[in-house]
Amino acid sequence: MRKIGATDLITPPMVFGGNVFGWTADRDASFALLDRFADAGGTLVDTADVYSAWVPGHRGGESETLIGEWLRTSGKRIGIATKVGMLPGPASEGGGEKLAPARIAAACDASLKRLGVETIDLYYAHRDDDDVPQAEVLGAFQRLIEAGKVREIAASNFSALRFKSALDIATRDGLPHYRALQPQYNLVARHGFEGELQDLCVTHNIGVLPYHGLASGFLTGKYRSEADLTKSVRGGGMKDLLAGKGVAVLAAMDAVAAETGATLSQIALAWLAAQPGVTAPIASATSVAQLDELIAGWDLELTQDQLDRLTAAGA
Repeated sequence: MRKIGATDLITPPMVFGGNVFGWTADRDASFALLDRFADAGGTLVDTADVYSAWVPGHRGGESETLIGEWLRTSGKRIGIATKVGMLPGPASEGGGEKLAPARIAAACDASLKRLGVETIDLYYAHRDDDDVPQAEVLGAFQRLIEAGKVREIAASNFSALRFKSALDIATRDGLPHYRALQPQYNLVARHGFEGELQDLCVTHNIGVLPYHGLASGFLTGKYRSEADLTKSVRGGGMKDLLAGKGVAVLAAMDAVAAETGATLSQIALAWLAAQPGVTAPIASATSVAQLDELIAGWDLELTQDQLDRLTAAGA
């Protein structure tokens, strides 16, 4: 178990990504996945109010609704991380995809209702909003914490400059600090996190919970040539990875797999979990078999030489 930054929240080296619930995993599959993850010792599921508004006929909130139904019917408990800031709201709540205080308050209440819980364990600003003063955003989160609706707050998709500014304002004004960060980060997508943003998280004890840990499936080894791009709806997005450093990264992963007996998915997540500042990567699965593979990798520890070779391949 790992502690998430300066919070009292703990997690094994994986957080379950709930973007699949109500999208590529139907109700029965979602419940089976949640059962397995909780039974294996998983402690945190990551979702958002906007999941899965991109699906025709969906409006957002589908993932939270399924998680709430599972909580009620299973009798099991798991920590909940959800987000605000990408699902448009009515004009009375600030409108648009914003972090206006009224929008944050209304969105939190809606998420709590769908989830059927009294408190959200980790509540994210899903995306930075430079149209709203950061002190106002943090003040809105403070009111939620004081009301017992939120335990800890976090940020996703923030630049280093804006994240540092938010931390500085919180210290200056006595407002809540973001205690976790959710950036896109994996073996083939590193420039957005490594460097100043990673250094900030290490210095300030911010728990890092990266998304796209498997690069939307590329790091499973599913896509190795252009002929493989038709294997799924996500295949078209893999062409640039094949043309870039993706092939070299897969070759390095293959070598580590031969040495350890681990799968590529397990190696990709173990590399992430070993990076400075990273608490646990977020990963999704659409079947219990896929999830079992990921869970089996929780104890995988790569040697420093293996880590260095993987890092060099994607540099």
